[in-house]
Amino acid sequence: MTKEHSPDRLDIKAFAQAGGHLSRHDSLLKYKRLAEESKGLHPDLMVDWTADGEIRTVAGLGAQVWMHLVVHATVPMQCQRCLGPVDVPLDIDREFRFVADEATAEALDDECEEDLLVISREFDLRQLIEDELLMELPVVPRHDECPTPVTLESSDEDFEEASAQKPNPFAALASLRRDDGKKH
Repeated sequence: MTKEHSPDRLDIKAFAQAGGHLSRHDSLLKYKRLAEESKGLHPDLMVDWTADGEIRTVAGLGAQVWMHLVVHATVPMQCQRCLGPVDVPLDIDREFRFVADEATAEALDDECEEDLLVISREFDLRQLIEDELLMELPVVPRHDECPTPVTLESSDEDFEEASAQKPNPFAALASLRRDDGKKH
């Protein structure tokens, strides 16, 4: 009998021992926090992902639980240069090693290159996927080249008019210098 693995309540150890494989073509709307960062959402936006579990034997450490995660999504955002819509492609290809508890993960974190997570019988894989996608979002989304030219202007009629009416505050210094030369 083959055990069905659920991405919402995944027994990580059993998944790895079975050499489990999961893949989905989820709607972006299933990832609420990611959807909040998006602009112009529609039901056709998808998050494609695969997760593979395995047990790896490491010398001195014994059997270790691992998961390989690959995710691709395109998230609609607002270009911060032209303020138009921009589709931001996000690609993740990561491996995670699972350890017994938070204390172990914290103790090993500095010396390990891989990402460490705590093993669980009810691991929320979709939450991990959403966390990884959120970390991949650019701080300032923008086109490589905006579809419409961006004109940058820094003029403000009110500011220019007010500046023209005020005397230069350093003009008094210039007159002091001229006066100083006359006294010698």
